[in-house]
Amino acid sequence: MSVEALDLARGQFAQTAIFHILWPILTISLSAFLLVVEILWVRTSNVDWYRHARFWSKLLLLNFAVGVVSGIPMEFQFGTNWGPFSEYTGQFFGNILGFEGAMAFMLEAGFVGVMMLGWNRVPKGVHLFATAMVALGSSLSAFWIMVANSWLQTPDGVAVVDGKLVVTDYVKAIFNPDMAWGVSHMWFAALETGLVVVAGISAYFLLKRRNPAFFVRSFKLALLILAVVAPVQIWLGDSSGVDVFATQPAKGAAIEGHWETNAPGTGANWSLLAWPDAAKQRNDWSLQVPGALSLLAKHSLHGQVTGLKDIPVENRPPMIPLLYYTFRVMAGIGFLFMVLAFWTVYALRKSRGNIDALLARRKLLLAWVLAIPLPYIAVECGWIVREVGRQPWIVYGLLRTDHAASAIPAGQISASMSMFGVFYVVLITSFFIFARRWLRQGPDLTLMPPVESQRHLVAHTVEY
Repeated sequence: MSVEALDLARGQFAQTAIFHILWPILTISLSAFLLVVEILWVRTSNVDWYRHARFWSKLLLLNFAVGVVSGIPMEFQFGTNWGPFSEYTGQFFGNILGFEGAMAFMLEAGFVGVMMLGWNRVPKGVHLFATAMVALGSSLSAFWIMVANSWLQTPDGVAVVDGKLVVTDYVKAIFNPDMAWGVSHMWFAALETGLVVVAGISAYFLLKRRNPAFFVRSFKLALLILAVVAPVQIWLGDSSGVDVFATQPAKGAAIEGHWETNAPGTGANWSLLAWPDAAKQRNDWSLQVPGALSLLAKHSLHGQVTGLKDIPVENRPPMIPLLYYTFRVMAGIGFLFMVLAFWTVYALRKSRGNIDALLARRKLLLAWVLAIPLPYIAVECGWIVREVGRQPWIVYGLLRTDHAASAIPAGQISASMSMFGVFYVVLITSFFIFARRWLRQGPDLTLMPPVESQRHLVAHTVEY
């Protein structure tokens, strides 16, 4: 395969992955949020929680539909653009994708219809079960996808036999060194995305003073959960980073612009900001914190951190400035969410249940509205760090990317890329048209639960 065709094949996979990942992260988190909301409705018989479930489920359905459609082209590429990779890794990688489709996606897709259309057709216990299955299915889907991706990062439980990878231990392959951190970090990133979206949309309605008694509930619920999720995600990110330096030292050195291995008994300096130059094998400029990288990467004052100069040039990741800054954008957004969540919890406590006091904090509410795109940016940056940082390997240490691509003419790949680009523009435009319509309509405050639930409905005033 020519270098041009290889770059186009990589670019096409990046194109489809970057677009597709926007949708499942919200499906995972919003289905979990809806499960919490529906449990609150079932336990309290509060009609307001029922209306919340009906309102937010429309966004879930719209998001789910685009996610399904956008994910199909991505998986087909394994058989078109990446045939040698599929043949080499199929015994494990192909099986895991099959598990995701049969075990997770089918569960999610099978119950989403009951969840969306079963409000007046099934008992509320059955409907709650359907919602739980959608949430479980979306999380299981994330689990299997991340198992497959983690195995690409730290392959284990396999042996090379006659030029192909043969699974020798499925347990070791599934629970490879990166799996626990990869799965948990991605799942919590998805949770953060949904919570920020719910909080941001609720803040938008509060700014507009539309149905404030309704949206203050979803705002508070999302913020209380986020106040727990955000610091846990930071801890997971730190632990994942330590694992990267242990299992993929080239990626770790690249994301930190670290060129010189520190001498024994000394700490490695951490560059807070720098401009790495691969040609010169140094940073053109750097704002450093002495000894801090050893603490971050090894949790030790004098932990030795391998520099890029001690890694063969052909095994170093490409586009080091891209890795360096996308990592910092991702981490910075993660810390921003924690600060914003704690600030808002403090503001909520200070307002002591007074909706007018909360509505008066317009800057705070505006901050949440403006924060809506940030979790998507953070996830995309994290995915770039994870995938570009693994290069030049597609299966780390076992199969190089330039050996994994199919022999397809560059013209065919560029033509299909253009077609996908047009298709994705149509999809995202359609999504925003329907999402705008959903926002303009707002919640239906006349909705009542099914008759079965009305018998046990406890009437009370909606309070903040």
